[in-house]
Amino acid sequence: MAKEVTGEKVILGEDWVSPEVLSEQVLRGAKGNRGMLSLNKSPLARKIILFNMLALIILVSGVLFLNPQRDNLVGQREAALITEARLIADLIGFRAQAEGALPRDLDGISISHKAEVLLLNKLGVITAQTIGAVTAPPNGAPPSTIITDLLDKIWDLGAMVIGRKAGPATATATDLAQKLFPKAALGDIAVTTAQGADGASFSVAAPITVNGAVMGVVSLTSPAGEIDSLVRHEREQILRLFLIALLVSMGLSMVLASTIANPLSDLAAAAEMGRDRNGSKMQTGRVRIPDLAGRPDEIGRLSVAMRGMVSALYDRIESNEQFAADVAHEIKNPLASLRSAVGTMRVAKREDQRDRLLEVIEHDVRRMDRLVSDIANASRLDSDLVKEQETDVNLIQTVQRICTHLGAQAGEEGIEFITDFPIEPIIVRGLEERLAQVFVNLIANAISFCEEGDAVRVWARQRENRVLIVV
Repeated sequence: MAKEVTGEKVILGEDWVSPEVLSEQVLRGAKGNRGMLSLNKSPLARKIILFNMLALIILVSGVLFLNPQRDNLVGQREAALITEARLIADLIGFRAQAEGALPRDLDGISISHKAEVLLLNKLGVITAQTIGAVTAPPNGAPPSTIITDLLDKIWDLGAMVIGRKAGPATATATDLAQKLFPKAALGDIAVTTAQGADGASFSVAAPITVNGAVMGVVSLTSPAGEIDSLVRHEREQILRLFLIALLVSMGLSMVLASTIANPLSDLAAAAEMGRDRNGSKMQTGRVRIPDLAGRPDEIGRLSVAMRGMVSALYDRIESNEQFAADVAHEIKNPLASLRSAVGTMRVAKREDQRDRLLEVIEHDVRRMDRLVSDIANASRLDSDLVKEQETDVNLIQTVQRICTHLGAQAGEEGIEFITDFPIEPIIVRGLEERLAQVFVNLIANAISFCEEGDAVRVWARQRENRVLIVV
């Protein structure tokens, strides 16, 4: 417990608690300083977000560049103009049949938005002409915006680069009507398209028939840029969806990156702390790897594996420290005896006392030699165990061979040797030579302590996941 002494706390030995681990302090401080994600400090997070956004950008760019809406809108608009031209031709044909001649005007005929209608007689001469009233844009297309204007400029720039930039408009509605007149005068529907700086325009020519005879031709020309306006409207819809999808993808990518990059960053930071500690660059303190075992993915497995490696490393270090302490303790005893014998020998006067002290010194030297040899053998054995590869070992067969060999030696000395092993083999994972050496030492040690008429019994049993062998 702590006692107050002049404003300070005195902590008794049994109440002392190890201070917080340095690595945990640093990691906790790093987590507090960062938000959900620090892009400027995480190259992995930046790559995840960049690749996700790049895939979406390529997809939308391909859709806009290929522009399938344009072909669909062109086909729909062309079919609508053909239908409208036929209706106008039928209506004028009814009036011509009632009046006995082509009408001189196009009053009372409903015409689509800004479409230009020309009426041609059998000779191809234009007798009437009108333009549809200005109404709302088709399909409710909104006026141009900053987004659509920017998109159109990018689109035109791309078209210019690949050589698809349209040239100046040269054909008028009259020119298109004269071009289509010969085919329409034969009773067929004629269609043509003119591309200009203001966009594409369509022209349809339909014959006016009365009692099976062609009395004239009606030419219907759409306003220039009508299709481009529709396409621009479709582009803007796609772009809006793209912007929403881009924001959602960026948010999800940041969440995904944070769940991957932040744990990996913590693991790397903990490993770097251990490296810096070994390099004497930071204060001492046991490095602890963050526990992410709750994650059912590779990062959780990595955390468990790293924690196991660090724990095994510290166990190894502690084992070495304990081994060094045990060695120091074992060496101190003969050294103390040697120091005492040498000191006594200086004052010994009789020869028999000197001989006795020399025997003590010789005994302690041999003891130290055996101790050093045992330490060397233990270290070499430990090193060999790390290097050797474990295999499946039939433990019963191995012990039976040892008992057969040592049992013969025991019989020569008048010692009874009894074995009791199960019939079924017992397979274990290990180093057969090292296991055999253990059993040889045990059985030989038992035989060495027996006299004539004694008995040595060796038996084995398997109990669940363990094997019990008794000498």
